[in-house]
Amino acid sequence: MPFDAANLLPVLPEIAVLVTACLVLVLDLFLKERDKGLNHSLSLLGLVVALLLTGAVGGGEPERLFDGNLVRDAMSDLLKGAILIVSMLAFVYARPWLKDRGMLSSEFYALGLLAILGMLVMVSANSFLTLYLGLELQALALYALVAFERDSLRGAEAAMKYFVLGALGSGMLLYGVSMIYGATGTIELGPVAQAIAEQGMSNKVLVFGVVFLVIGIGFKFGAVPFHMWVPDIYEGAPTPAVLILGSAPKIAAFALAVRMLVDAMQGLHSDWQDMLVILSVLSLGLGNLVAIAQSNIKRMLAYSTISHVGFIFLGLLAGSDQGNAAAMFYSIVYAVMSAGAFGILIILSRNGFDAERLEDLKGLNDRDSWYAAMMALVMFSMAGVPPTVGFMAKLLVLEAVVRIDMVWLALVAVFFSIIGAFYYLRVVKFIYFDKPAENAPALVTTSGVRVAMSLNGLALLALGLFPAALLTLCQSAFV
Repeated sequence: MPFDAANLLPVLPEIAVLVTACLVLVLDLFLKERDKGLNHSLSLLGLVVALLLTGAVGGGEPERLFDGNLVRDAMSDLLKGAILIVSMLAFVYARPWLKDRGMLSSEFYALGLLAILGMLVMVSANSFLTLYLGLELQALALYALVAFERDSLRGAEAAMKYFVLGALGSGMLLYGVSMIYGATGTIELGPVAQAIAEQGMSNKVLVFGVVFLVIGIGFKFGAVPFHMWVPDIYEGAPTPAVLILGSAPKIAAFALAVRMLVDAMQGLHSDWQDMLVILSVLSLGLGNLVAIAQSNIKRMLAYSTISHVGFIFLGLLAGSDQGNAAAMFYSIVYAVMSAGAFGILIILSRNGFDAERLEDLKGLNDRDSWYAAMMALVMFSMAGVPPTVGFMAKLLVLEAVVRIDMVWLALVAVFFSIIGAFYYLRVVKFIYFDKPAENAPALVTTSGVRVAMSLNGLALLALGLFPAALLTLCQSAFV
């Protein structure tokens, strides 16, 4: 096929992120220690340019590029924008932590940018091969980020666990893809869907392929019973790495699930629906119950993540456009909530001390009432308390499940959400009703971090009061 320059237009955001990652690495060779902040500025600039390009080349009819391996459609436009915005927040929050510890080096930003590039590729993928390439690019960069703090034994152990279990999950996924390729003779999503429509349930190899795909997707999301890596990695990795790991990749994982299960496997919906029902009930149950017992807030947020994954699966298993849009809305909202929660933990940390225990949040209102209000908003949103956007996200997902006559599943989700509210409200209790420790120092943050955290927290309130704009965008992706 002759090369067509017009093919490159829709992938300009990815090219911008890749060029930024290369520039950061090269520029670092010429920077003195005092100028390392330029890495941060350049990375943010690259993300802003990528976001503007996403807006500029987005919209209009879906386009297929590079022999049908990539697609630019309404879903990819919205998810790319969400990933880039959440990643910007993550980089802004991470800077003070890195600077305090003398780790403001190009490697952190280059790895972060490469992980973002992997996510963007996953979102735009239109074949199993492209999906897998994006997934591995993201995963390899994140493995290195988890081990970024070289002197930390816990970080090294977490990275090792993540690497081994991540490789296992990727292997399962690839095994499923190979079975589907064997049964259909293609790895492009459209032709696979066509082959499934013709063969249906008669081909048992296809059904086995779907089982392995769902296992791989479960691993990447951290759904029960493939969740073993999540709490250990959240606890052991440096907080900025967890901030990146726990936010935007969930949006990319949602794209992975939609491209594989909805775009390619809709004909086998009844098969993967039952599997997702089991995964979502287990994730909601175990995630919320075990989170109550945690005294380490990073582990608590890890189990909370598992329970939120259960909700995302509820939307996906509905198998309707409404359910997919609700799950997409939930994924984006969850990434923003997660960025806010870990952002506050980074703000509370300082050189030689990491805020990890629930007690470290004691009396935050006395130390800085604005940050206390932002953390309370994040916690209320995670618990699903109106008028925050977390309530709206849960409501939309539950409505989609009720519409397909699975009322019992909606009731299970509500039951476990009520249990989950306890550990979120416990954090609010520590912030407002307990006194700060005697030796708690004043919080010192830059104006950039304060502005980012304010936007982060207030966005959760604004989207809860006026959800229509984001919801309409999500719905338009599945029309």
